[in-house]
Amino acid sequence: MFTTPPRTTGKRGSHRADDEKPLASGKITAVVAFGALTAGIGVAAGSSGPQITPLAGSGDLAAALAGTTASPQSHAIQTRHVIEPGLEAAKLMRSEGMYARQHVDQAIKHASNGYVDRQAELKRQKDAQDAENARIAAENADKARAAAAEEAARKPKVFKPAEGTFTSGFGARWGTTHFGVDIANAIGTPIVAPLDGTVVEAGPASGFGLWVRVQHADGTITVYGHVNEILVSQGQQVAAGQQIATIGNRGESTGPHLHFEVWIGGSQKIDPIGWLGERGISL
Repeated sequence: MFTTPPRTTGKRGSHRADDEKPLASGKITAVVAFGALTAGIGVAAGSSGPQITPLAGSGDLAAALAGTTASPQSHAIQTRHVIEPGLEAAKLMRSEGMYARQHVDQAIKHASNGYVDRQAELKRQKDAQDAENARIAAENADKARAAAAEEAARKPKVFKPAEGTFTSGFGARWGTTHFGVDIANAIGTPIVAPLDGTVVEAGPASGFGLWVRVQHADGTITVYGHVNEILVSQGQQVAAGQQIATIGNRGESTGPHLHFEVWIGGSQKIDPIGWLGERGISL
């Protein structure tokens, strides 16, 4: 029987058994089935009131309802845990599977992001390398052009004295020596200086009618005979390729042509073909 302590008023608590009323007879059977019950419920031994019998299984309940009398030991609390290994294993595997799947997804995402980042970095490096290679190639091309220009500037520019037909060479001719080469063309055809130089003579000459002589930086003198018109004067500086006269038919001439001679050191007459050939000019 459960009661509450008396209050100061002298009245009993509301949760109590009424002593004035007759005690219930019979047996009250309670079924305890609350999870994994670990604490027992006390039984008022020797009480004249109703007995509370805790039951843990359907067999005890049936016996109690049938009025079976049991010894005090049979009323001990029994807790039973029913475990199904297959179901528990399935739950565990499902839980572990979800956990593993989450880690796998994270690993795949991490690997994918890493691959994308790596590809982007490789492309950036390749673009940078291509730009550097292009810069080096452009720089090398500029250096090559500068070197070629410098080399060309160091080399003297040489021009062909006149355009026309080669008709006679250096050497013996008609019982005399022909000290130059003849280039035939129409009267008035331009005659140019093959190299930079200074005009040392421009005017009449025996056998040539009119001539022009130009001295170059190394002392070599070039001679232009039978000219029709002289366009420079003595002491004038001329540039390579500059027109100095025109082809004519003056003096002892067999037809309109340029008689061209080369004097090394200002006096030694040589074959102009070799001298021009060494400078890349052919007749």
